[in-house]
Amino acid sequence: MVDDDSGVRVTLRGMLARRGFNVIEAADGAAAIARLNTGPVDVVITDLVMPQANGFEVLRRARECQPRTPVIMLTAEGSIRDCVAAIQAGAFNFLTKPFQASDVEEQVRAALNSRDSMPRPRRSTGDLSRPQVALIGQSKLLRDVIDSVERLAGNTSTVLISGESGTGKEVVARLLHSSSQRAGRPFIAVNCGAIPESLIESELFGHTKGSFTGATEARAGKFLQAEGGTLFLDEISELQLALQVKLLRVLQEREVTPVGEANARRVDVRIIAATNRDLETMVNEGTFRKDLFYRLDVIPLKLPALRDRYEDIPILANYFLEANNRRLGRKVALSDEALSFMQLYEWPGNVREMENLIERLVVLCKGDVIGGSDLPARVRAVGGGPGLGDASAALSHGAIDLPATMDGIERTLLEQALRQAGGNKTRAAALLGLSRTTLIDKLKRFGE
Repeated sequence: MVDDDSGVRVTLRGMLARRGFNVIEAADGAAAIARLNTGPVDVVITDLVMPQANGFEVLRRARECQPRTPVIMLTAEGSIRDCVAAIQAGAFNFLTKPFQASDVEEQVRAALNSRDSMPRPRRSTGDLSRPQVALIGQSKLLRDVIDSVERLAGNTSTVLISGESGTGKEVVARLLHSSSQRAGRPFIAVNCGAIPESLIESELFGHTKGSFTGATEARAGKFLQAEGGTLFLDEISELQLALQVKLLRVLQEREVTPVGEANARRVDVRIIAATNRDLETMVNEGTFRKDLFYRLDVIPLKLPALRDRYEDIPILANYFLEANNRRLGRKVALSDEALSFMQLYEWPGNVREMENLIERLVVLCKGDVIGGSDLPARVRAVGGGPGLGDASAALSHGAIDLPATMDGIERTLLEQALRQAGGNKTRAAALLGLSRTTLIDKLKRFGE
């Protein structure tokens, strides 16, 4: 426990000691760093602003000498920017002052569980040294995906990846390929929904010269191009039933017959399929073959929507911001207001939508800071609730009830923040730039 305020240290020590924790105190950042150098600890709780060495320096040293030890940051102001920077630098989470004993205990136990479930360091294989390079974030849902990718390293079983559009299904497929024994062989991606129905069979299995109008030369299909490697069948749900039958036969027999050819050819490929639709529902509806579904669903892997891992939103936003700043030679920053709107937005297009939005904001930003007013109206509308745009439209048609309108906006923000925070009032308060006490008072006022 690191804080230059002795009163905070005494309070936290009492809270944690009564719950069975052994607390070691440090009066400033320098003392904490010295203690970290002497031996392991289970969790670090550190203030942000301190003399001699601040919380970021304590975090940095903890990451260097005890990389498996989670660090919880304390901040008095509840600044979104500081919290984002802390998590981006590797902090497990943050607590805003004043805090409740239950919040402290919850965060410490969550940090301990995270430490216990954290994968041990392992030797890199192929191109995949750390999946986090491509899967950006610190949330539990994302860590579960990363853990699944690591556990599948060296495995070549068929994988079915499900998730909404924009969640990174192809990224995960490439990571699975890179960590497998086929890493040195081709990775071929096919979007089954982007190829005309009349050409999909030729694309997958190949064709001979003259086998149909326009076939001026023989061509190897995607299966043969992926020989020895991985074939990624994206949007597998878009395959017509007739093609599903032929694909099932290929998966069973491990051989393909090019269009216009009589003899089958043996193929050795690993199949990774992906879909943004519920294949089991499609099976029940008769639009997807049950036998093909079971053939593909050997190892299911579901990717979470971005709105379900709200704590990763500021990390991703800053990641894309830095990438575009480097690419475009700019030094644009995101304001706390803009980040707050982004954390409250539902992100129907998921990570892909955020990536495209950040690029557009950096390109079009006239100054050095992206403010809330620079965001599209859909983002500022915080998930479709009554927003300022709705109030302005109402005002243009006559008088409005200002107190009722403001209450509606405030209530929408509170509900959205709680939903994004998974019901955790401390996190919801931080999202809104409020203390936990103020948030609770507001919820009571609305009868929540």
